[in-house]
Amino acid sequence: MSLHTPTIIATRESRLALWQAEHVRDALTARFGLAVELLGMTTRGDQILDRALSKVGGKGLFVKELETALEQGQAHLAVHSLKDVPMDLPEGFVLAAVWEREDPRDAFVSPRYASVHDLPQGAVVGTSSLRRVTQLMALRPDLQIEPLRGNLDTRLRKLDEGGFDAIVLAAAGLMRLQLAERIRSRFEPTQMIPAAGQGALGIEVREDATELRALLRQTIHIPTFLAAHAERAVSRALGGSCSMPLAAHATWQGGTLQLVAALGDSVDVKRPLLRAQVQADIPQAVDSEAAARALGEQAAQALRALGAGSYLPPPAP
Repeated sequence: MSLHTPTIIATRESRLALWQAEHVRDALTARFGLAVELLGMTTRGDQILDRALSKVGGKGLFVKELETALEQGQAHLAVHSLKDVPMDLPEGFVLAAVWEREDPRDAFVSPRYASVHDLPQGAVVGTSSLRRVTQLMALRPDLQIEPLRGNLDTRLRKLDEGGFDAIVLAAAGLMRLQLAERIRSRFEPTQMIPAAGQGALGIEVREDATELRALLRQTIHIPTFLAAHAERAVSRALGGSCSMPLAAHATWQGGTLQLVAALGDSVDVKRPLLRAQVQADIPQAVDSEAAARALGEQAAQALRALGAGSYLPPPAP
């Protein structure tokens, strides 16, 4: 990459997305001396706020316009919250790097209550994540879960306006925007398993951008990279989509990667969760990506053995 010709990052224009893009820009400039500029864009996912993502095309709505900018040469890379990146990228695109994750847990945010267990009977909790809905129902089947869309600031504003007793957000986004004081408590993964890739940043480029891919390969945080690939493999093996209430979270215990996964029913959200836990000794090197994916596939197989087939939505026609 030229030190003088600007490298362009395509990014959504929400405050959190811009923080993430600026974080990558500053790191690439500091490490490689690159001139980096941002190309702010509005995606369909940002525009459609009155319907659940699972009803209008899934999380891919947050990345399609950015991929178009890459395809047309308007930008060289796109920075995403990894949990928003579809499990299978379109032909011609690759996930070139995964950066170290922030706190992967979900955050309980409320002006009046300290934790989900302190909420009164029938309290209103805001989230549009089916993964969070099914796990909240497992913890507190009496709660009233209402849809909540919009960027992080919009969700906090809706809470402050009194529309909800509490909302659930990713802790990572709040921490990155210096809003950690809004977190009343964090859900431990034993209570609410995070989404695949939650808290990590993913960098997407064109497959033919060989020079840029080689440079970005040097920035990979290998423990996060391997954990995220294991997590994402669970969803891929189950035909993962935004309409599937699936959670997957991998953690390192020395050289052993432990993976927990849970699947709920998107129609009957109070149906008991299916849970699986697997582990494997995986070398902490990028070339052991296949082993990480195999661990995710093993977790998916364990969920199928528990009856996941009856929980999964029918395949699209």
